[in-house]
Amino acid sequence: MNLRDLHYLIAVADLRSFVQAADRCCISQPTLSTQIKKLEDELGIQLFERTNKKVLPTELGEQIIASARRILKEQQIIKELAAAAQDPLAGNLRFGAFPTLASYLFPQLVPLIKQALPRIRLILVEEKTEQLLLQLKNGQMDCALLGLPVYEDFLESKAVFDDEFLLAVADGHPLAAKTVVEPQDLDGEHLLLLDEGHCLRGHALQICQTAGVDEAQDVRATSLETLRQMVHAGTGVTLMPRIAVRREPGIRYIPFAAPVPSRTIGLVWRKTSSRGELIRTLSGLVEQASKHNRADRIDATGAT
Repeated sequence: MNLRDLHYLIAVADLRSFVQAADRCCISQPTLSTQIKKLEDELGIQLFERTNKKVLPTELGEQIIASARRILKEQQIIKELAAAAQDPLAGNLRFGAFPTLASYLFPQLVPLIKQALPRIRLILVEEKTEQLLLQLKNGQMDCALLGLPVYEDFLESKAVFDDEFLLAVADGHPLAAKTVVEPQDLDGEHLLLLDEGHCLRGHALQICQTAGVDEAQDVRATSLETLRQMVHAGTGVTLMPRIAVRREPGIRYIPFAAPVPSRTIGLVWRKTSSRGELIRTLSGLVEQASKHNRADRIDATGAT
């Protein structure tokens, strides 16, 4: 048994196909099948159930595949430790953020990373919080921007900026004349929220509970841009994080009275990570990018 065989094993488990696994591993399908069969013979067990239509891991095969994943993860950690010792500010950086943040922060952040860390190969991932946490846990992600707090024992986090919420309304809406909105002003409004799985939805629901407002149960969006268009069309009002606010006709963004509702964005990474120096540098760049972004956002009166 060798590490190459473990890569083959995981490829078949992931894809449930010897043909597709062979393509991933850049070898022929007969060669892959032979290596898996040799591994089964060596272990004296059957790892996969094979039919003409499907390939399924056996119950014992699932346990061995899980162990193989841990072994390859440890191998990757060894490589990263060695690479970081030679040059801590070089190599691949797998960096994630959730959708209601990534689209609005990455355009300012990526140029700063390329300038400050020219030897880094940046791999950006936009996923919902649940998926980012899973990838961090599995070693598929180096660090991610998430809403704090994050309750995971294996993670470290550092708050990098606060992103306050504004109320987005159509120009013709009765609340559009206000310069500041109070929570009670939302009473009776048709409040539009994101669909399940978005962390911004959780923040918005907390604000709804504080204000005693119910969400519009019949309408849920999959992105902030969809919410923006729905507000523009007069479907209802929504909460918009300042980082996503932009000057445009037909929509007014009104700040809340103090205490202003907001979300805290933090940089999150594994406690066992060997990339401390890189993550500290990245943290400073995220703070810098958030300030640049904020300077570009409009305030409720339309001033830049």
